[in-house]
Amino acid sequence: MDKLYFTEEHELFRDSLRDFLNSEVVPYFNQWEKDQKVDRAVLRNMAEMGYFGLEVNDKYGGMGLDFMYTTILCEELGKTGSPGFSTVVTGHVYLAMNYLIHAGSPYIKEKYLVPSVKGEKIGSLAMTEPFAGSDLKAIRTTARKEGDYYIVDGSKTFISNGHYGNYMVTAVKINDSISMIVIDNEFEGVSTSKLDKIGIRCSDTAEIAFNNVKVPVRNLLGEEGRGFLYMMESLQVERLTVAIANIGTLQYALDITLQYISERTAFGKAINKFQVLRHRIADMASEIEAWKCFCYHTCYRLSKGEHVVKECSMLKLKTSDLLNEVVYNCLQMFGGYGFMEEYPIGRLYRDVRVIPIYGGTSEIMKEIIAKIVIDKATYKPIYRKKE
Repeated sequence: MDKLYFTEEHELFRDSLRDFLNSEVVPYFNQWEKDQKVDRAVLRNMAEMGYFGLEVNDKYGGMGLDFMYTTILCEELGKTGSPGFSTVVTGHVYLAMNYLIHAGSPYIKEKYLVPSVKGEKIGSLAMTEPFAGSDLKAIRTTARKEGDYYIVDGSKTFISNGHYGNYMVTAVKINDSISMIVIDNEFEGVSTSKLDKIGIRCSDTAEIAFNNVKVPVRNLLGEEGRGFLYMMESLQVERLTVAIANIGTLQYALDITLQYISERTAFGKAINKFQVLRHRIADMASEIEAWKCFCYHTCYRLSKGEHVVKECSMLKLKTSDLLNEVVYNCLQMFGGYGFMEEYPIGRLYRDVRVIPIYGGTSEIMKEIIAKIVIDKATYKPIYRKKE
């Protein structure tokens, strides 16, 4: 199946990426979980390898590659078995940077996109608020124009990379319509506090407060009043990258379980010889393969310029639910050991619970799908062609 969607160059890239992750990233997961942060030096190393600029035009330091390279990156991130680390990387590249690529002015691209590609700046996407999660039109953060500045007041919450990051692509209301502006974490009046989560602990998640923050007008992304449209467009990619990473994490969970049940014995034989476990493995492997095929096909269509809102929503919904189901069943096969911190399946059990929530809840995904299938709603691309 892989040969239908990936060239020899794609696979060489996959091999190189996998080697890098196994040597430079995976050995440090336990320490990062304790520290509750990822070492920025590792992120800079990833940037030096070009992983933060796969689709970015070479004019801004990127590689100008097709979306199938992104597919490989997100899947291999998932296969590391750390949704926390995956969230740090994808939150920077496919949430924050995605807006800079498509809606950023030349000034924005030079000031924020170029150092983002280099790993010198790490970005976040600040949409969610205490009283506006899925209902993005209900945001209360405001920006009023005073001369050459916007004065921003309000708050955000559950912002990935929001505490240790350098800038935020921020949804604000200007004259009662939603716009997007870039706010530096170091601007006067910006304060962040890290939230204490039950899972994905190496990914910093923050609460943000804006108190009379002066933001240069040229930090506006695109046009005033089009922020909601920009979010709807970018969320398609965000949700697809989550689904791709889910596919990788599903494979990781299955692989470590296959290894364990081949070594664990009961009643004089390896437990992978017991039919009840064998059939459960067969069910899980079949589900993973089916959704992997759908995911690859959707990624391929996106790489060819198709608008795949329905498919991205379906993939985010179903792979997130499947991941929780598979990890639950895999932990059961580990028995009591699966509930111990030293076994990676235990950490994964905590980490994956948030995935049906972030990036759009399962309930919202179902409503989007229903609108398309039942109400015949259509979603058209709104970005200008990226440079």
